Amino acid sequence: MNGVLLVAANVSRHFGGLKAVDDVSVTLTRGELHAVIGTNGAGKSTLVNVLSGELPVTSGTVTLLGHDATTWTQPRRSRTGLGRSYQRNTMFPQFTVFENCRLTAQARLPKVWDWWTPTSRCADSRGAAMRAIERAGLMSVVERLAGSLSHGQKRQLEIAMCLATDPQVLLLDEPLAGMGAEETERMLALLDDLKTGHAVLLIEHDMDAVFRVADRITVMVNGRVIASDTPAAVRASPEVQLAYLGDEFVA
Repeated sequence: MNGVLLVAANVSRHFGGLKAVDDVSVTLTRGELHAVIGTNGAGKSTLVNVLSGELPVTSGTVTLLGHDATTWTQPRRSRTGLGRSYQRNTMFPQFTVFENCRLTAQARLPKVWDWWTPTSRCADSRGAAMRAIERAGLMSVVERLAGSLSHGQKRQLEIAMCLATDPQVLLLDEPLAGMGAEETERMLALLDDLKTGHAVLLIEHDMDAVFRVADRITVMVNGRVIASDTPAAVRASPEVQLAYLGDEFVA
């Protein structure tokens, strides 16, 4: 089950003179959760946008499932096995949990030749949706309107919609943002479970959560990586403590 699924090698993304991502290398492996941390403006979300294909690289390469995906569009990367969530909810609030997931599964499993069967009855997309909903822990609200869910459930739905596309790589941008303690615990359990069968990249500001769930942590400052190692090694790094973590994280 283990194996390298995504490699970003010396990736940069510049906006004029601003080096939002500057010579960053990241490797995502099946069975591991790789967290990327840093202060606001460190380049974390820009890195995710580059890895997902939403932004082109200025330089460097991105390899996805053994293929050079550097110039691939976001839809092509998604079809190959990459899923991502966003900082803000991107769902259809007037549709049910099931319909949200079925629609994303349908995008992954189009059957343009089967024009006589309503897409809502497609067994493949319906099955993929239900598996994703169950994995995300939302079976109890499967017929609820997405707009009526709690904040934590909406974040779970975001992940379920990713899972419905059958990804092997998950890029999750601040899935814990705005959660209370109970919701955070549910999400951490889900994140830990998702490592089975996936390579997970997590962008997160909750340091307690990051150090609980991550197998590897990359620290970014001003677009560059200053450390990338195990949580214990990152926690003990004087450079990281000085730049980001603060005295409470000193070993």
